[in-house]
Amino acid sequence: MASALLSAPCFLSPKQWQIDCVFLQTDKELGGFVSSFRSLGNGNLLLDHSLLRKNYGGSLVVTSVFGRKVKTTRETVIPEPDYRIPIVLLGLSGGLAYTNNLLPAAPVGLLGLLLLFQTTRVRFVFDEEALEVKVGEELENSGENVFVGGKNRWKYSSFVNWELWWPNFPILVYFKETQTKPEGQVHFFPVIFNGKQLYDIMVERAGPSQTSGPK
Repeated sequence: MASALLSAPCFLSPKQWQIDCVFLQTDKELGGFVSSFRSLGNGNLLLDHSLLRKNYGGSLVVTSVFGRKVKTTRETVIPEPDYRIPIVLLGLSGGLAYTNNLLPAAPVGLLGLLLLFQTTRVRFVFDEEALEVKVGEELENSGENVFVGGKNRWKYSSFVNWELWWPNFPILVYFKETQTKPEGQVHFFPVIFNGKQLYDIMVERAGPSQTSGPK
C-alpha cells in the first residue's frame, strides 16, 4: 500500500501569510498538481500551481514553488510490441515450403524466427531526452551497437531526419543522428512495435517526418 507524508511549514507576518506544502508519495507513481496558497493583507487569496514531478525509483516528490517557473517533465513512453511482421514472414515461409520451394523458404523462415524472438525482448524506450534500445522485461542495457559502435542511446537533439516505411503497414524505421559521428550516422530498425505509437512519439520527441502517420 502506498504511503504518503504531508508537511506544511507556515510562515506568518502581519500583512501576509504563506503556506508551502510538500507532498511525498512512495511505492506508487502519480501525476498531477498541488497548490500553494498565499493570502495578502487585503484578504485576497492567490492560487499558485506547482508541478508534481516523478522519480522512477519508486518515489514521487511534489514541491510548491511560489513565483517561479517549473520545467515540465515528459513521461517515458515504450511502444507496445507488434508481431505482424514475423508472423507474415513465417506464414510466407510455410507457404513456400508447402509448394516445395525450400531454398527461399529457409532464409525467410529464419528471418521470421529472428524477428519473432526480437519482438519478445527488444524495446524502444523514449525518455525525457533520448531514444534508447533496451532488452527484456526489466529493460536492461542493450550494450554497444554491434554495427557502428557506441551506446544504443541517441538524444533527440542529435536527430537530423527520420522516416517510417511504409505508413499503412510500417516495416522499417530509419533515422540519422550526429551523436555517433559528426557527419551523421544512419540507423535502420524493423518495426516490431506498434507503428502508430512509434510514429506519434517520434513526431513528438524528434519533430515531424516527411511521411504521413500510419492509418
